[in-house]
Amino acid sequence: MTKRTQLLKGIMEACILKIINDDVVYGYELSEKLQNLGLDAVSEGTIYPILLRLQKNSFIYSKKRDSDFGPRRKYYFITEEGREALNLMIEEWDKIAEPIDTILKEDTQHVRKSTDKREQ
Repeated sequence: MTKRTQLLKGIMEACILKIINDDVVYGYELSEKLQNLGLDAVSEGTIYPILLRLQKNSFIYSKKRDSDFGPRRKYYFITEEGREALNLMIEEWDKIAEPIDTILKEDTQHVRKSTDKREQ
C-alpha cells in the first residue's frame, strides 16, 4: 500500500465519520454526499471497506431500516468512540493542514527558480 493511499484512507475515514456524525446515512447516500462535496473520484468500492473498518473499530454501527423506495437499507450511526476518534482526527488535521497548505501554495515561481539555479 502506498503512502498516498494510506493518507487518503485516513482523510476519507475522517470525512465519512464527520458525515455520519452530522446525519444518519446509508452507503449510497454517503457516496452521493461525498461527491456533492467535491470528492467525486471516491467510489462506493472505496467507501464500503472504510465503513467495515470503522465498524470493526467500533466507531460506527449499522441498522437495517425499511425504505419507501425499495429494499431495506443499512444505515450507519456514529458511536461515542467514533465521536472521540473524529475529534482526534480533526485535531490532527488542524495541526498539519495549514502548514501544508502554506508550503504547497507559496510562490511556485520562486521554487522553480531556486531549483534551476542548483542545476547550473
